[in-house]
Amino acid sequence: MSEAKSGATPLEGDGKRILMILGTPKSNSFCHALADAYLQGARTQGHVVRQLRLGELRFDPVLHDGYDQGQSLEPDLLEAQRHIHWAEHLVLVYPVWWGGLPALLKGFFDRVFLPGFAFKYRGNSALWDKLLSGRTADLLVTLDTPPWYFRWIYGAPAHRQMTRTILGFSGIRTRRLAEFAPVRPSNEAQRQRWLRRAATLGTRA
Repeated sequence: MSEAKSGATPLEGDGKRILMILGTPKSNSFCHALADAYLQGARTQGHVVRQLRLGELRFDPVLHDGYDQGQSLEPDLLEAQRHIHWAEHLVLVYPVWWGGLPALLKGFFDRVFLPGFAFKYRGNSALWDKLLSGRTADLLVTLDTPPWYFRWIYGAPAHRQMTRTILGFSGIRTRRLAEFAPVRPSNEAQRQRWLRRAATLGTRA
């Protein structure tokens, strides 16, 4: 995976090691603008930021046989694992589609957060070790659904999946979950306010 393809952007400074994962397959969306704003905010504090743009990586997002058989990791996914091990803090920027994660982002977790990398079961018991413990995460999430409706009517399934059953299961503590919604009817003034908010989050990384 080249730096150009991965979006890996080492920045000057001796701050925190941050890995930003842009989890949309679209080549241009408001998620990209939010990611850029957060990155710029983090840069002002001297943090070292690397970026993975999943839409630019080459990998099969389908875990064809579950964990019953091994599935060789593509070079881009092997490098993604190295970036995750390197990072102290993860930033995930993604939209909610159909109440859940985009298929590409879910497929990334299916392929990368494997037993022996993200978690390890203790024998035949239901207990497990969280192999990515010690890391934190910020989530920047766009929706077209109003946040109150997503939370109280739908039950916020995407948020629970990400914070509890993916990151939390692996030992990564979600520090902030910031919603930017509803995007579709928003105007330019609202989007500029959201971008300023994302930049502020970056300064607090």
